[in-house]
Amino acid sequence: MGEAFDDVSPLRLSVSRRSKDDAPVKPTPPPEKGKIAGIDFGSVRIGVAVCDAERLIAFPYEIWRRKNEKLDLEHFQTLVKEEKIVHFVVGLPLHCSGEMSEKARQALEFAAKLADATGCSVDFLDERFTSVIADDMLRQAGIKAKKRKQNVDDIAAQIILSNYLERGCVGTTELESLED
Repeated sequence: MGEAFDDVSPLRLSVSRRSKDDAPVKPTPPPEKGKIAGIDFGSVRIGVAVCDAERLIAFPYEIWRRKNEKLDLEHFQTLVKEEKIVHFVVGLPLHCSGEMSEKARQALEFAAKLADATGCSVDFLDERFTSVIADDMLRQAGIKAKKRKQNVDDIAAQIILSNYLERGCVGTTELESLED
């Protein structure tokens, strides 16, 4: 995994809900039908995008300002119920070299807790440069810098989810291959 990519790469990893004894559970593909939510994970804000039930179009949904772990997970439980989410794809911020970053490890930890709390499966997509692309899109739309910073996370989540949908939401790579 040491290659650099010019754009968002098709890296996919999957985890499903952990068993009660925290033993690893084999990756599972997303259910065939239902809405998917894209997540741009951050320590202060989490960008969220949601697709339609047919999985044709991803829409920016919200920027969740983090509170604490309990409230964050309760929020996503509510999101799953209200929007009928069946699956999450979480952006994985890898280093340009393709190596795991500290933020990527935090995203993996969050995703495992998200899967446990919501009962949904979770995939990962390499999200390198999605925030830069989102910021550039907002800049081209004439949005001022302060407003861009406030809105970049849900647009980045939309980019993550759109890329995932365009790739057919299929194919996974074992997580262990990145951790070596």
